Amino acid sequence: MLNDSMENFIKITEQDSHYRHLEKMEVAELLRHINDEDKQVPVAVEKAIPQIEPLVQVVADKMLAGGRLFYIGAGTSGRLGILDASEIPPTFGMPPGWVIGVIAGGTTAIQNAVENAEDDREQGWKDLLSLDVTDRDVVVGIAASGTTPYVIGALKHCRENGIITGSISCNPSAPISLEADYPVEVVVGPEVVTGSTRMKSGTAQKLVLNMISTSVMIQIGRVEDNKMVNMQLSNEKIVDRGTKMVMAALKLTDYDAARNLLLQWGSVKKAVENYARN
Repeated sequence: MLNDSMENFIKITEQDSHYRHLEKMEVAELLRHINDEDKQVPVAVEKAIPQIEPLVQVVADKMLAGGRLFYIGAGTSGRLGILDASEIPPTFGMPPGWVIGVIAGGTTAIQNAVENAEDDREQGWKDLLSLDVTDRDVVVGIAASGTTPYVIGALKHCRENGIITGSISCNPSAPISLEADYPVEVVVGPEVVTGSTRMKSGTAQKLVLNMISTSVMIQIGRVEDNKMVNMQLSNEKIVDRGTKMVMAALKLTDYDAARNLLLQWGSVKKAVENYARN
């Protein structure tokens, strides 16, 4: 049934661009056209918020119970998942293994295309098993076309093993949605360069990933007020930001004292908590 739906499926993401003879355009005209198309992305994302909300809620519930969030994709989609996952530890102070990005072709594919990696329907599940995925986790498949075999196969195996699944695609009624408990479809239309889904589709996926991970981190207590109180103190810019947050929270006027307190405890949250206890 899934194979039949794949064969008959019309991919809006692959339809011809609305613009012809791009190579004859002036740079300013090209930029205007790209920008005009990009303006459609946040509107499409807004329409998908009712689909994104329950996915955020289930991920937050699973993470509060000790589960993890997996993103799995191929090509640009896989890279976007890895990017979002890699930003969670420094931004929210979470251990590296809590949000994990998996890409078809492995680490080589982060920078270089790996031939036929996305066409293997079984490898995605094998890659998840190598990371000890369980029914405590949530696996979100990312595929602009919604037809990537690597991702669809992984989600299918997840569901067969009682693992909650989500998906992010840019085609309506995409085949990947059939294997997702929580499908998200952000329909942005054809690309300026026909089929170049690194453009509008990639932007849409990045926005949705930002929304999911940020909302989940807020839900599980990694943000207080509007501040990243658990961020890693990995460089001077962040130490300075954290120092000012400590000063504001504790109404301190001594920058050096606030900075020393921050460095002593390793995070804004711990610095404020331990100062209050003293």
